[in-house]
Amino acid sequence: SFGQASDFGPFMRYLYVAIGATFGAPARFIVDQYVKKYWRFPAGILLVNVLGAFFVGLTLHAGATSKLLIATGFSGAFTTWSTFVLDLYLGYELKAYKSTALNLIASLVLRVLGVRLRSQPYCQRRVITSKHMA
Repeated sequence: SFGQASDFGPFMRYLYVAIGATFGAPARFIVDQYVKKYWRFPAGILLVNVLGAFFVGLTLHAGATSKLLIATGFSGAFTTWSTFVLDLYLGYELKAYKSTALNLIASLVLRVLGVRLRSQPYCQRRVITSKHMA
């Protein structure tokens, strides 16, 4: 699904994913723990998931190596659906409905914007290039 990824042997594909993941999970923990010092709102996981979407956006038009290393490996280990859902559940259980709703909406909207923000300059270049080539 990554285009030229089939040019790599299976071992190299797994290695790129593993290397990215090796850095992604500890980075998530560090960011979340740091943000928790200053916010009660689960902003750490929100920030991690938005940054992860931005990192995926960095690789939308990149080569296979970047996609395996950054999008699949690093961002896959960096972002977390399970912690996001746990934060929503705990917010609901604690009857913190406003912050839970804010977390849900902000997480979804900001993740989409994170991918779009990074992919936008490339898309604009493609349109300009296509117009000038015709």
